[in-house]
Amino acid sequence: MTIKWGIAPIGWRNDDLPELGKANTLQQLLSDIVVANFEGTEVGGFFPDADTLNKELALRQLEIAGQWFSSYLIRDGIEKVEKAFTEHCVYLKKVNATVAVVSEQTGSIQATTKNVFTAKPFFTDEEWVVVTTGLDRLGEIANAYGLKLVYHHHLGTGIQTGAEVARLLENTTPSKVHLLFDTGHIYVSDGDYLMLFDDHSDRIAHIHFKDVRAHSLAASQAQGHSFTEAFLAGMFTVPGDGVIDFKPLYKRIKAMQYDGWIIVEAEQDPAVANPLEYALIARRYIDDKLMGN
Repeated sequence: MTIKWGIAPIGWRNDDLPELGKANTLQQLLSDIVVANFEGTEVGGFFPDADTLNKELALRQLEIAGQWFSSYLIRDGIEKVEKAFTEHCVYLKKVNATVAVVSEQTGSIQATTKNVFTAKPFFTDEEWVVVTTGLDRLGEIANAYGLKLVYHHHLGTGIQTGAEVARLLENTTPSKVHLLFDTGHIYVSDGDYLMLFDDHSDRIAHIHFKDVRAHSLAASQAQGHSFTEAFLAGMFTVPGDGVIDFKPLYKRIKAMQYDGWIIVEAEQDPAVANPLEYALIARRYIDDKLMGN
């Protein structure tokens, strides 16, 4: 069992809202990650070409786990998505990543002003076929580059709930489509975070540790917040600062002999939640409450 601990760049710079943390440079981000004693990160939208990134990583002995890819299989069709995804995999191969994070974004409301708790899209039976067959094809491409396609269930999308994840996995090929298990998204969606893990641990190849502040979640639900409004209101945070107990989950992860990355991730405004401060909070929680037991 080899677990690598990383932290996502979204605490420093937000791809959906580029004005958040725009003063934080790549060098600052990577150096903060070293200070907080993490082994790597995922690629952010502001990251440079592969050669430039590799040099900065080597200076700090850091690694890249993967990078998000927005697929629009239903909207655009497999041929257009396949071309963009191949370019995505070429880049990931150059930076020695292990996974390609994919989320179907057709109909997604995560970048809109709609109520993220009530207005998520639902796929028709025909659309499900397009998504599952398309993901199998993208998984073949990822495998050809030595990568694993890991599907990210996400609030505000057509594949968000435990039932939707189950349907996805039932209709895709295990060797081609793996699961990215995200604690925060499934907790907010279903009110539980262990059931999804227990049901599909055999398909999990990448993990995001995201915590949730109960009072902020309740307030956002009551006010009908969009995804952006909810995270700006403090719905998400790092492990050790919210209501999720990661201890029973980590025991399960160790018991399954998990071999891969666990990435700390929390969408927050860096002007409110200092990125290095919260990285250190997460690191202390991991060291003292998880690895120390």
